[in-house]
Amino acid sequence: MQSLVLYGIPNCDTVKKARTWLQEHATIYNFAFGFHDFKKQGLERGTIESWLKHVDLDVLINRKGTTWRALTDEQKASISDIDAAIALMIASPSIIKRPVLQMQSSGNQVAHIEVGFSAQQYQPLFK
Repeated sequence: MQSLVLYGIPNCDTVKKARTWLQEHATIYNFAFGFHDFKKQGLERGTIESWLKHVDLDVLINRKGTTWRALTDEQKASISDIDAAIALMIASPSIIKRPVLQMQSSGNQVAHIEVGFSAQQYQPLFK
């Protein structure tokens, strides 16, 4: 059975859609998933670093949201530095595009990361 963790914020509409899709398809495709509320549970540097091995920083940062617009120009400019970008994501997880689906291998290693949600995006992951 494949192990998945969906990272996000529970009141985000896109996260709600992703959770519903995963719940509806868990038995069909034989997977289990957990949910990690990164506003309440936080994020560790190692988690973000593992995501960045699979997706570009530009994919992970949500430049369309209100959190991004509220940043100072200096904070926005610091995103080009990986360490500063990771520190900003830990301090303000709402800057991360949601949801982040982390698929883990049998050895509990991150095997795949998917950022955002649509049924068309998720469907091929489970065939």
